[in-house]
Amino acid sequence: MKDYMATLNAEQKAAVTHGEGPLLIIAGAGTGKTRVLTHRMIHLIETGKARPDEILAITFTEKASLEITERLDVLLPMGYQELWVKTFHGFCDAVLREKGLEIGLDTAYQLMTQTELILFLKEQLFSFDLKYYRPLGNPLRFIHSLASHFGHLRDEVVTPPTYIHYAESMVKGAKDAEEVELAEKTLELAHAYAHYDKLLPKSGRLDFANLTYLALDLLERRPSVLSEYQRRFKYIVVDEFQDTNTSQNRLVELLAMNSKNIMVVGDDDQSIYKWRGASLANILNFEKRFPSTKRVVLTQNFRSTQPILDMS
Repeated sequence: MKDYMATLNAEQKAAVTHGEGPLLIIAGAGTGKTRVLTHRMIHLIETGKARPDEILAITFTEKASLEITERLDVLLPMGYQELWVKTFHGFCDAVLREKGLEIGLDTAYQLMTQTELILFLKEQLFSFDLKYYRPLGNPLRFIHSLASHFGHLRDEVVTPPTYIHYAESMVKGAKDAEEVELAEKTLELAHAYAHYDKLLPKSGRLDFANLTYLALDLLERRPSVLSEYQRRFKYIVVDEFQDTNTSQNRLVELLAMNSKNIMVVGDDDQSIYKWRGASLANILNFEKRFPSTKRVVLTQNFRSTQPILDMS
């Protein structure tokens, strides 16, 4: 047995040595999921199934990405190619910088923070055709809400034409003054979203919600680009899968569509990003989308003492 396997228990070894096809790891806090994730990548490299640059590992935070990279640096000998360990935003940014011209995107775009986005929308506020959402007494009142709303629409892969069609159907179906007002507000938001959709790329700016949305749009509209990335990444590993939203889930599904060599790690009892669109349905439905999935449950806790575990 390889040295890097010596510290693994039976369940962890089953996950690390899994062959081809989809793999679902259910792992609670303290059960060694990061160790399994890194050792799985090491195993793929050591057994010759993939080169380091043919494995894509996606995390949610820069901290998690750095931790995985540091562990791999310790385990891997010198001289290996650069590893693709990225956050979702980092990966999508890399894809758009490399292939964004395929959908007419200026690849030298400025990536805005949330604060910069709010200031930009403040500058552009009067370019929006707003009635309900631009009160004259406080024109900035709804900017934060609009930015948040547009971000959630991106996360759920709602396109401007879809939103406008939905709002127009509300207007047609309105039966009283209250429903008319609600429908008109929705239609105003839909048209504002359509304007926003063109405004950012035209100005050479993107926000973080746009990264996954546009990367997904690129892969769906350009089959040749999708095929290139599918060939490039023979194996895909996704950490904290329970925290993925609709666009992130669809992105990794597309990348793994041909090979089916995708491993997702998550806890179906824990999701820290529900407030920003994370969907537990993604992890709960993973086996339906990939019927040949092997499931491995990590139960041994290495972090908490037995009294704490008994109480919990």
